[in-house]
Amino acid sequence: MHASFLLSVVSRFNPRRSRCAALLPLVSLCALAACSKPAEPWHLTDVSGHLPDLDFSLVDDSGARVSGRSFEGRTTLVYFGYTHCPDVCPETMARLMQVLQRVGPDADKARIVFISVDPARDTPALLHSYVRVFDDRHAVGLTGTDRAIESVAQRYRVAYQMEKRDPDGAYEVTHSSAVYIFDADGHARLLATDHDSVDAIATDLKRVIHAKDA
Repeated sequence: MHASFLLSVVSRFNPRRSRCAALLPLVSLCALAACSKPAEPWHLTDVSGHLPDLDFSLVDDSGARVSGRSFEGRTTLVYFGYTHCPDVCPETMARLMQVLQRVGPDADKARIVFISVDPARDTPALLHSYVRVFDDRHAVGLTGTDRAIESVAQRYRVAYQMEKRDPDGAYEVTHSSAVYIFDADGHARLLATDHDSVDAIATDLKRVIHAKDA
């Protein structure tokens, strides 16, 4: 990990949304200037060489155990969220559906991986129903033990926190809202936030998908 590359997570509240605030990774633009320079600048944040490869041991929404290797051969968009999220998660998933629509036939070379930060409530069955509402072909939900979720979240510097329960026992989870894009070999390539447009994400996603064809 390059010492000059600063990647941290800060608390950020968006008044347009309800209590489910998003924590966005803050990336130093000055540090990025020293990173490798592609032939064309990326629209998204280039994290190549600064985040670890796709690696975890979790359970998918069919109940099967999966790892990062399970997604080799496809460009993977990883998002950390939870099914009871009132706004940020459905908004992000809807945006990713728009991205895949922009990508066209190449969408079949990509997968959206929704990793739950609320394993206590997000069973495989519930995740299956949730992600299929958005996309029954390209999206999959993953869950696991508290420790397993904490481990993968720490690996990619994802912050999340359970909020205080209301009198009915319900609660929300404050969590990072970034989308991590890994290439077909499982290498971390790009970071997208809700400040990036659908077209920008789609354009860069197609570049990652076709990187091996170059």
